[in-house]
Amino acid sequence: MVKLDVITTRGGDTGQTSLGDGTRVPKHALRIEALGAVDEANTGIGLLRLHTAQEEDAMLARIQNDLFDLGADLSVPGEEGGLRVTAAQCARLERELGAMNADLPPLRSFVLPGGTPAAAHAHLARTLARRAERAVAALAAAEAVNGDALRYLNRLSDHLFVLARSLNMGQDPLWEPGGNRG
Repeated sequence: MVKLDVITTRGGDTGQTSLGDGTRVPKHALRIEALGAVDEANTGIGLLRLHTAQEEDAMLARIQNDLFDLGADLSVPGEEGGLRVTAAQCARLERELGAMNADLPPLRSFVLPGGTPAAAHAHLARTLARRAERAVAALAAAEAVNGDALRYLNRLSDHLFVLARSLNMGQDPLWEPGGNRG
């Protein structure tokens, strides 16, 4: 278990921070950008949870825990050792996504982010998950990254999209191409 007695260490006052293996890196490093983006996605999901019922809340709580696992994964460079996101976590997202999607009507246009307050927060969390996915993809292009970490974020944004549709109860606001041209 993690034990944090001291929060202010002053270790980052010079623009550097420590990774999980003790390596010091600049705070603008790709790995730190990726970790920050994952943290933002997790925070967006925390806001979403304020608007969800028990079943969705439990699903999102598992996802938040997974995102901490993903952060731990990214905090230790390389593909070996440490806590790693697994294919089983990705598969769980796919199962949940499939179950939610089974009850939804087919889409006939792109969905405008919004609808109910819960769905709007799900769309915000989805865009934050996409940002995290882009940051981890950029990191993976430069350094070794666990492939399941990137897959997890890709599934997560899909999961949050379908959750938003579910929270809108199939009454999604849809894009009307050229609808405002006069």
